[in-house]
Amino acid sequence: MVVMTGEGVEMPISAGYTDDEVRDLVFEYVGLAHGEKELWMDERGFSRARMSRWRKAIFDGDLDRGLIPREGSSMTSPSQWRKISHHREQREAENEALRARVRELEATNEALGKAIGLLHQINEREPDTPETTKPNSSSKPKTS
Repeated sequence: MVVMTGEGVEMPISAGYTDDEVRDLVFEYVGLAHGEKELWMDERGFSRARMSRWRKAIFDGDLDRGLIPREGSSMTSPSQWRKISHHREQREAENEALRARVRELEATNEALGKAIGLLHQINEREPDTPETTKPNSSSKPKTS
């Protein structure tokens, strides 16, 4: 995503990252405990300015369109960031559970399809049964 500055200069917001990767990184960052964030950024080579710009784009702007508020205080507080991040994590967990259920149902559907196919094959192989006649009586014939 590219952002236009006030001087008409293009400034990349994501520096080689996709919008989804930026979102994931910001939500991971926001979910970290106090005292872990600086080390996390150092390990990934992110500056405070970059993380601040990404955070503003996600929580106060529009990352998909490259809109970041220019100045002023944030429209969302750190506690709101954590709430948003927590809700996102819950949705991701729910989505993964649903994807697992879909995989389970697809496997069941495939097994049922195979069973039905085998039943059809068995029915095709069975010879036609000849018509049966009534069995004769086993009792002795009565004389008149």
